[in-house]
Amino acid sequence: MNKSRPLLLSIAFCCFVMLAVAMYLQHVMDILPCPLCVIQRYLFLGIALACLAGAAVGKPRLGAALGLLSAFGGLGVAGKHLYILAHPGLSCGIDPLETSLNKIFTARYMPFIFKADGLCEDVTAPFFGLSIPHWSFVWFAIFTGALIWTLTRRK
Repeated sequence: MNKSRPLLLSIAFCCFVMLAVAMYLQHVMDILPCPLCVIQRYLFLGIALACLAGAAVGKPRLGAALGLLSAFGGLGVAGKHLYILAHPGLSCGIDPLETSLNKIFTARYMPFIFKADGLCEDVTAPFFGLSIPHWSFVWFAIFTGALIWTLTRRK
């Protein structure tokens, strides 16, 4: 029995939960997403779609490899977000990144998910002791570890 398929489906499910939490924070808690938050949403979606595709077509290693690329990107973006929070003088506010992100077709047709309106240096109240970018980094690290394990384990 292939044990990679349930793991890939679990990772995809967790990524969709992350996106649902982001929607809750944005639309219920009125926390506007910054450009780095929106990029992290794209990367969570990338991991989920790669894992779903790998599980669906029976190529778990291919799905894990593609998901791992998004997970590495997520670690980098979340790391940059944490760096900005640690150095309050920095900002990614209204800059070319935000305007270019808001011109992508997904932001135009689904602004409720992919439109960047917030400022990266805004600190929100912590959830269970960690800020939102910290939680993103933790989940990207968990997904990275699980996908590396999927790629490196023997059949």
